[in-house]
Amino acid sequence: MSTTTSVFTKPLSAVRRVDWRQNVIYIGFVAAFLLFAITLGNDGFTTPNNLLNIVRQTASISVMAVAMTYVIATAEIDLSIGSVAGLSSVVAAIAISHFGTVVGILAGLGVGLVIGAVNGGLVSLLKVPSFLVTLGMLGLVVGVARWITDSAPIPIADPFFNALFGGGDIGIIPGLLIWALVFVAVGALVMNKTKFGRQVLATGGNQTAAQFTGINTSRIKFTVLVLSGLAASVAGMLYAGRLQSGRFQWGTGDELSVIAAVILGGTSLFGGRGRVVGSLFGALFIGLVNNGLILAGLDVSQQQIIRGAIIIAAVALSKKK
Repeated sequence: MSTTTSVFTKPLSAVRRVDWRQNVIYIGFVAAFLLFAITLGNDGFTTPNNLLNIVRQTASISVMAVAMTYVIATAEIDLSIGSVAGLSSVVAAIAISHFGTVVGILAGLGVGLVIGAVNGGLVSLLKVPSFLVTLGMLGLVVGVARWITDSAPIPIADPFFNALFGGGDIGIIPGLLIWALVFVAVGALVMNKTKFGRQVLATGGNQTAAQFTGINTSRIKFTVLVLSGLAASVAGMLYAGRLQSGRFQWGTGDELSVIAAVILGGTSLFGGRGRVVGSLFGALFIGLVNNGLILAGLDVSQQQIIRGAIIIAAVALSKKK
């Protein structure tokens, strides 16, 4: 009798150990897809072209979400990530028009490197809360981007840049999808298989304990904020390549979508847990919902209400480890 009982109790105990919050994004993604496929199938939701458009539209969010996973896993936040993408796009566009493709790419990356280093220095060295630092940086960066462009778009006529950053496809596979998958693959590998990834999680899980084990938590926080700035620069150039112009609006408001994608993907808002693959599905889920709401004919205000509800749900589902 006891043997029979143990046979049935082991699967039950295994089920109890499964944290449904870690898998909610996959359940939500499938549920949302099926809902829109059934209700909007006749409106073109399930057509290959529309599904590929969802991938293209969420690629930049996915790239930034990978970096944000590391930032949030250390119990920090980067609210400037969207505005950095916009500034990088216009700086790259201006540099390309004057100095060519290579300088333009380096200039775009330099924007993220410098801003990420400033954010990281203020947080790790001066111990200023990352929320305040990056909130201030958000406004500063948007102002600079508008100032240097006089709020006008900067066209990019370089075919190589446009093909490399978003405009080109490999067969039926969008180039933007490849960018997103490369970032996710590298991000997941580093997070799960390297010493740096373990140090990131340890820093966010218990900073004091991490310091006692010899981890330089200040260096870890500085590094992840620099990486966040660089990822934002790449995302900005992906916007610029796909839309063939640099503009300060690119990335505006993306910080909310990125944070929601990361939290929905299973990363703890309180640090100590990071799931890069989950962040990718979080970004795709948000893109899926945006696309479905547009096809359903909802106006902008209604879309904002639903997106806001998703962000609230993402925060509510996050728990302290």
